[in-house]
Amino acid sequence: MARNPSRDRDRDEKSEFADKLVALNRVAKVVKGGKRFGFAALVVVGDQQGQVGFGHGKAREVPEAIRKATEAARRALLRVPMRDKRTLHHDSTGQHGAGKVVLRAAPPGTGIIAGGPMRAVFEMLGVRDVVAKSLGSTNPYNMVRATFDALKHQENPRGVAARRGKKVSEIVSRRRDQAGDSTEAVQESA
Repeated sequence: MARNPSRDRDRDEKSEFADKLVALNRVAKVVKGGKRFGFAALVVVGDQQGQVGFGHGKAREVPEAIRKATEAARRALLRVPMRDKRTLHHDSTGQHGAGKVVLRAAPPGTGIIAGGPMRAVFEMLGVRDVVAKSLGSTNPYNMVRATFDALKHQENPRGVAARRGKKVSEIVSRRRDQAGDSTEAVQESA
């Protein structure tokens, strides 16, 4: 029996990404015979190595809504640069509608300190240490979109150095000097 290579490619692609259901809404439409139910799903997809995406799907059945949302998320992947493959390079803020989020890089061992929808994004992204705070709207759709807005502003030192015409070591050493200055100030005050 001959194997279909496109089916194998689809299976490999599906196993490469993990997905997480963030929100599921049930909507009722009242019609002559009673109520018709529909479902809306918000799914976050990622490879846990720096790629993440989210999607929204609506259907009459839950599995179909989740499938549509997962496909939409795979089509809209975002690559996010990470420091040491565990945290963000720098602090950033994001906003969508009334949802505002603040993302902060964290030292090793901190873990993911973030609420529901933001936690799902960081888990699928592969970030292990981050501190995040949601300000404003608690709507999961707005929180996820605001988190993606903040992640779009993440830059790695190589890109910053190229834009400024400097060496990467100058950019990174400045970050270390600033961190050293703050720890010295804390030690002096104690």
